[in-house]
Amino acid sequence: MPETALSARALEFAQTLVQMNTVSANSNLELIDFARDHLAGLGIRSRLTWNADRTKANLFATLGAGKPAGVILSGHTDTVPWDGQDWSVDPLSAIVQDWPITEGDDFRGSARLYGRGAADMKGFIAVALANAERFVESDAPFSVHLALSYEEEIGCFGVRELIADLKEADIRPLACIVGEPTLMVPAIAHKGVYRWRCCVRGKEAHSSLTPQSVNAVEMAARVVGKLRDMAELYERGERRYAGFDVPYSTASVGQFHGGIADNVVPRDAEFRYEFRNLPMVDALAMQREVEAYARSLEPAMKKVAPEAGFRFETICEIPAFQGDEKDAVTRLAQRLAGEPRTTLVAFGTEAGLFKGAGIPTVVCGPGSIAQAHQPDEYVTLEQLARCEAFMQGLADTKDIG
Repeated sequence: MPETALSARALEFAQTLVQMNTVSANSNLELIDFARDHLAGLGIRSRLTWNADRTKANLFATLGAGKPAGVILSGHTDTVPWDGQDWSVDPLSAIVQDWPITEGDDFRGSARLYGRGAADMKGFIAVALANAERFVESDAPFSVHLALSYEEEIGCFGVRELIADLKEADIRPLACIVGEPTLMVPAIAHKGVYRWRCCVRGKEAHSSLTPQSVNAVEMAARVVGKLRDMAELYERGERRYAGFDVPYSTASVGQFHGGIADNVVPRDAEFRYEFRNLPMVDALAMQREVEAYARSLEPAMKKVAPEAGFRFETICEIPAFQGDEKDAVTRLAQRLAGEPRTTLVAFGTEAGLFKGAGIPTVVCGPGSIAQAHQPDEYVTLEQLARCEAFMQGLADTKDIG
């Protein structure tokens, strides 16, 4: 790739956004207000959709009013926390280190912008906002849409409201580019991420009287064993999907809690688990298998305590994404990024939800997932510059196909 330059405005926007604490547990309205006010200054009206208590919002804006619906640039505004991580800089400092050579207002070289969300994915959002005026003034025959969501990191909750609003308003974009960090290589598939909580109710007793009890920890452990058996079955026999780091579906248990003392048979236990399914595999069928096994254990439990049993709660459902190298939006992203390659990514994104809504989608954005969620998260200015060149090319595009 030829050397590219990042505008001072894009860097300023990226630093401003990184300095905002939008961890998923917090409100994202500082960022949404910033974006809305910036767009309003360009004469652009934003559509907001809210969470139940109106502490968080999605933003959808059309850049190029009056033109046919076009390409969505999609980014999530929330970040993961940094509690307990060993950072060498303030996670909200947005500091640039290893200063590059400067030429006027441009920045070149391998300098890095540090801070939570720099790679995942405020850099992409900042570059899109910094180039909004270019999209407004573009003579492209289609509009560009900016879609910013909340609570992606904990289950892609916000974007569902955004997509529902688009459907209700009969807004039908032609394509979507999700700007997650892919090193600006278009990604055409990722696994699904489905998580559940299993709560087990047994019957407590003194540990010397175990026949009079139902041990919730032991019953939970049986289901955990079932999950492990399923994981081993996928590893041994599931059809491989070449290109993924782990080319088969996986199951794993992430948390387990239960018991209050060594000499008390535990009444309650809880564990959380996930499936990461290949695009052609039904994660809900996996869950039905788990639930059926748990139900098979309940008759013996209820003989001792009628109230005993299993309860399952959905934590998140992020559908797998399957695009295609032949899709027009994939070819567009390759052309704009100057990348003949495509890739697959291991992490979940909102792409499957946009694709499920009938919008052809690709994942392509600056930075590497290897830096995301890590201490001293960063994105290089070179990657942001490539993203800006991508945006500028989109503004000059005459045909999505």
